[in-house]
Parts: sequence; C-alpha cells; structure tokens
Amino acid sequence: MEIIKIPRMDKAEYDRLIERGYVCRIAFQGEKYPYIAPFLYVFDGSFLYFLSTKYGKKLEYFRKSPYVSVEIEKYTKDLSSYTFVTLQGYLEEVEDSIEKKLIREKFVDLIVDRNLSCNILAALGHSPMDAPVAIAEEERSLVWKLAGVKDIVSLKNL
Repeated sequence: MEIIKIPRMDKAEYDRLIERGYVCRIAFQGEKYPYIAPFLYVFDGSFLYFLSTKYGKKLEYFRKSPYVSVEIEKYTKDLSSYTFVTLQGYLEEVEDSIEKKLIREKFVDLIVDRNLSCNILAALGHSPMDAPVAIAEEERSLVWKLAGVKDIVSLKNL
C-alpha cells in the first residue's frame, strides 16, 4: 500500500492562514523536554509579534535560548479540513519604544476587532476588568518578534 503524503501549502496559502489567525503555540527549548505555550500574535505581513508576561517558564526558557518553533493551525470540528504552518526561528525582544507602542496598538485592535473576551488580558499582565487599550498605555508585558526563520513547514488536507 502506498503512503499518501499531506500536500504542502504555497506561500500565499500559509500567509493567508497566518493573517486570518491570532492564536499560536510556541515551543521553547526546556530543561529536558520542550515547553509549549499558547500565545496571541499579530502579523504585519513580514513578522509575527507576541506579548509575553514578565514572569513564568516561557521567560526563563527565552532567556536561556531564544530558538523556538511557532505553530499556527486551523481545522474544522470533524477534522475534514485542516491546515497548519510551523515556523522555526528565534525570538527577539523589541526594545524600540515606538515600535513597541505600534505593536501593542495592533494587539488592542486585534482584541477589539475580533471581539475577543477581556479575559485574555489576564494572559497579558492585565486585569480582565481593564479596557484593552491598557495594553498600549502600559508596559506590563514584553514584546517579542519572530526573526531568523530558517524552516517553514506548511501542510493542508487533500
């Protein structure tokens, strides 16, 4: 019996998947095992950006090694349709205050435009009682950018 391989997506297809999504998983190099955590992201057409709280295992692992795998997926409930892309690169902490402010504003727009629950603010260092604009007004989280992408695997069902 012949093994059927899952088809790859072309760049336009995986860019569309990335643009339409907003939740991903990031795998960090852990002590013995990889450490995987969910993140909100924004995509500016060139880079993926993430907000990270200033505490926790992810920060510890980022400081030890910025090399990560980022996975974005979309699938139907019965798995009759699925797509995913995995990008391997490294995270950089964004230091420029203007760039950080612009990225934080993109996160505010994401939350407001997609009508996301304010409960997500707790994952970003804020109270769910805060207005989303607090993300742009205060620096309770770090801003990371995925850079140096060396490998992209993007697959879809038949």
